[in-house]
Amino acid sequence: MAQVAAVEDLTLDDIRALLAPGIAENAVFDGWGEAALDAAADSAGIDRAVAQFAFPDGALQMITAWIEGIDAAMAQALPASTLADLSVRERIRRLVQFRLDAVAGHEEAVRRALAILAMPQNAAAALRRGWASADVMWRLAGDRTSDYNHYTKRTILAGVYAATLAVFIDDASEGKADTAAFLDRRIAGIIRFEKAKARMTLPPEQRFSMARFLGRLRYPNR
Repeated sequence: MAQVAAVEDLTLDDIRALLAPGIAENAVFDGWGEAALDAAADSAGIDRAVAQFAFPDGALQMITAWIEGIDAAMAQALPASTLADLSVRERIRRLVQFRLDAVAGHEEAVRRALAILAMPQNAAAALRRGWASADVMWRLAGDRTSDYNHYTKRTILAGVYAATLAVFIDDASEGKADTAAFLDRRIAGIIRFEKAKARMTLPPEQRFSMARFLGRLRYPNR
């Protein structure tokens, strides 16, 4: 059995990872602020002053730590080897669903987090964080692209996940059925876009050529 490090041996990164889930639980009631941080620190046996020192940037850093924790849990629960036999559509669906399940019951914390991330001063950080989570998902889904497709895939998935979260937090349907249907439609859209993009990036000899088409009309094969 692995030993749990003593509090005094924890790094600031360790402390942020340890406290993030508790902060999120308390953010449901107290928001992403000092009260939620203090409550999480008390529950974890971390001195409040140390906890505050670990989060000098306040709410944004707390939210980021929570998201990073979900990224890590997702990668552990759904490694690429586990998803390898599934279609790309199903891989992405399972990865996004894992994230939704991870925040289920914390809808109000998510709502407050999204409001903070939407603030103008946090917009750039929010985009980077969303892109990073999408990158983790695509890598787990087996994507190894390195050209412009690498960036378009992640940008689109980050947008789909953000839109799905917005539906999720207000979804009162049985078992979040409306969210699941919304997610399926958006993933289908990603797959259609990727197929269309693949056709547009065929080698030159395989692409449609108007000149070649007209030439064949004028000089048909015999």
